[in-house]
Amino acid sequence: MRIALDAMGGDFAPDAIIDGAIMASQRLEQDANIVLVGKKDVIESHLKKRDFTSAGISIIHADEVIQMGEHPTKALSQKPNSSIGIGYHLLKNKEVDAFCSAGNTGAMMVGAMFSIKAIPGVLRPCIANVLPKTDGRTGIFLDVGANAECKPEALEQFGEIGSIYAKYVLGIDNPKVGLMNMGEEEGKGTNIMQAAHQLLKANPDINFIGNIEGRDLFNDRADVIVCDGFTGNVLLKMAESIYDIMAGKNIRDPFFDRFNYEAEGGSPILGINGNVVIGHGVSSPLATSNMLGLAYKLVKSNIAEHFKNTYSA
Repeated sequence: MRIALDAMGGDFAPDAIIDGAIMASQRLEQDANIVLVGKKDVIESHLKKRDFTSAGISIIHADEVIQMGEHPTKALSQKPNSSIGIGYHLLKNKEVDAFCSAGNTGAMMVGAMFSIKAIPGVLRPCIANVLPKTDGRTGIFLDVGANAECKPEALEQFGEIGSIYAKYVLGIDNPKVGLMNMGEEEGKGTNIMQAAHQLLKANPDINFIGNIEGRDLFNDRADVIVCDGFTGNVLLKMAESIYDIMAGKNIRDPFFDRFNYEAEGGSPILGINGNVVIGHGVSSPLATSNMLGLAYKLVKSNIAEHFKNTYSA
């Protein structure tokens, strides 16, 4: 298995990213090979500084870097030899099994849509994020930022996509799907939410349990929580802030420690022809290592093929 990692992407790249790759190479199974994509001399210099040599890490040169503030579409077209551009080229040509980056999120989304593209039948690829549950389990919510506004049909499909992910990656049989809304009653919410509720309710391929509220985010009512990208991103950032506040007050708790972005390391883009994980811009070595660990799980679960089998049949 080969997992490409954008060595130049992120606020603390390349040092934190390469250190994370070193950490991951020592933690992942022996069948994992990490491919660092970026300026070869910079990567080699850092590995030498760490006195690290391993057959588990290889390098592919990319002489350009898309900076965090650059316009995604322009940057990808003007910098085809960037680490993100090369990473997607490798994934598209099946030279790697997954691609990870903590770099420009917009460029990662544009690359996914125009390089490896959405799976035929998928209306809107989305970004998912894990949810720690108070009973110790893990759930998922989506979308968390790719689609700020969604039609009812897209929200219905998020329920399907999330169910497939929960089954094959999280190991949850018959996952419960809830629609994030402003009340539990069937008639609550905007016209879009009411229409989405009816579509989810009528879908025989998911276990829809109805509307849920914000207070249900971390309990056991739903394994898959459906929302538009605007709502999901607000919820995600709120959860991260809870961890930051508690850490600032020197309060430690195993449940709230799972709110730390480093714990999972990244968020997968679902519904595309490949395995892609987007990391946080401030990714540390630990976050990078866990991002690679998530990519490893995606490949092992064969999740992209499960989506293709569902929507391309």
